[in-house]
Amino acid sequence: MTSIGTGYDLSNSVFSPDGRNFQVEYAVKAVENGGTAIGIRCKDGVVLALEKLITSKLLKPGANKRISTIDRNIGVVSSGLLPDGRHFVSRARDEAADWRRSYKAPIPTSALANRMGSYVQAYTLYSSVRPFGVTAIVGGWDLEAEVPVDGQVGSGPSVGSGGKVEGLKHGGPFLYMIEPSGLYWGYYGAATGKGRQSAKSELEKLDLAAGNLTLEEGVKEAARIIYVAHEDSKDKDFELEMTWVSSLAGPTKGRHEEVPKELREEAERLAKKALEGDDDEEEKMEE
Repeated sequence: MTSIGTGYDLSNSVFSPDGRNFQVEYAVKAVENGGTAIGIRCKDGVVLALEKLITSKLLKPGANKRISTIDRNIGVVSSGLLPDGRHFVSRARDEAADWRRSYKAPIPTSALANRMGSYVQAYTLYSSVRPFGVTAIVGGWDLEAEVPVDGQVGSGPSVGSGGKVEGLKHGGPFLYMIEPSGLYWGYYGAATGKGRQSAKSELEKLDLAAGNLTLEEGVKEAARIIYVAHEDSKDKDFELEMTWVSSLAGPTKGRHEEVPKELREEAERLAKKALEGDDDEEEKMEE
């Protein structure tokens, strides 16, 4: 890669002749060295989970959390460089606070993803800064609210029965992933970090687009996927960090919170059991 990018990887404001931005590609490599992070959009909420690698035996268990609360209803998990992730969270909280001051309401998940995507993308435009070395997964539960008229097809007020004008309603669980380039998309399930390929394969098996997975089922699946993506032979020991946000009628009452210890431990136990079962089947096939 070094020989190919020579002369074109010294600044993130320069494209190579074949249209590549090497500084952004290097930032993606930094993310690929981080612990696996996933997000699952369930029918009644969102689950965020992280493989937090233990780099030292002296670290206090449960400290150095990588999943953060941005507003009451929104959480973010990031993989990559920890300081970059903390700066990302700090800026996201500023955006959420600014929205509350202006509109007297929590920021919608889509609006936060849009603002943060633009902020991250700005760091790919100037030679005086470098791209963010993180990929962030943003999950939240938005309260139902009327979408303002903006000229788009399918939006704006519509006439209901009896001639009553009703606005388009918008709310529920939302999940976005923001990459070092500033690109972001909405997802049913998202994964990043060193185990992203294995995690994506497992997420695709869940058929999340059908919208049948409950929040508690999502917690158990998230734990299983993190354990499947972890490679004991190559990776260091890890802690499983998990949070969730539900509807107002759900267990978190619309707030982003840590998954209760009892449920997390049960999910880990089931994940380890499922992993042991897979290993036994592989041994039988080899025999």
